[in-house]
Amino acid sequence: MVHVGALPGTPRAVAPVRSLVERAAVEARVLVAGGVDAVMIENMHDRPYLRQGAGPEIVSTMTAIAVAVRATVQVPVGVQILAGANREALAVALAARCGFIRVENFAYAHVADEGLMPEADAGPLLRYRRMIGADNVAVLADVKKKHSSHAITADVDIAEAAHTSEFFGADGVVITGTATGRPTAPADVQAAAAAVSIPVLVGSGVTPDNIADLWPYADAFIVGSFLKHGGVWSDELDPWRIERLMNAVERLR
Repeated sequence: MVHVGALPGTPRAVAPVRSLVERAAVEARVLVAGGVDAVMIENMHDRPYLRQGAGPEIVSTMTAIAVAVRATVQVPVGVQILAGANREALAVALAARCGFIRVENFAYAHVADEGLMPEADAGPLLRYRRMIGADNVAVLADVKKKHSSHAITADVDIAEAAHTSEFFGADGVVITGTATGRPTAPADVQAAAAAVSIPVLVGSGVTPDNIADLWPYADAFIVGSFLKHGGVWSDELDPWRIERLMNAVERLR
């Protein structure tokens, strides 16, 4: 995960667009040199996030960043725009020739920390994907995602929720812990993997110490926090941590 710097117009924005682009490209290059199989850009520094939307200044800057990252590395590149700005992420991915997006609120409603997300996005999003000719951009859908309350779907377990995402057309599902950097329960990943035939990704809290427990059930791992100094998502990349994680991956492979 490449956490791009705070984008124009957001409360913590400081750096000019050129610096944001250059820094993201450098981080992507460092990660790929360390052995990762793909990179994803995400606007996590834009907190507090807007709910299910992003302005043209966010879309245009994320597009510039995505284009630069794609030109820098030879691995697949993905896009996520918080919070739940799924159409915007898809448009960026299409323009920058990225391979996938990570989406929130694909199936079922939930209460996010940005507020209520009352309508599932699968129907509108996949119609939009067809309309703009982005069928080659894979949609990876969070299931009972982190930083959210799922009390309104408490009677729907994670296996059924994952199955619904597959039924609605997701190309993969993402299973997380309760928050960024928090471990994902192996039992949740196992349940989702048993319920779907599409790829299952682990979306939070992956470390060299727990990846072996998750490995039998997951097809991919989205890693951000562990790769930073002190395991803090907002800090700089730590080459030693990248090497440590990838050594654990190579042993499991």
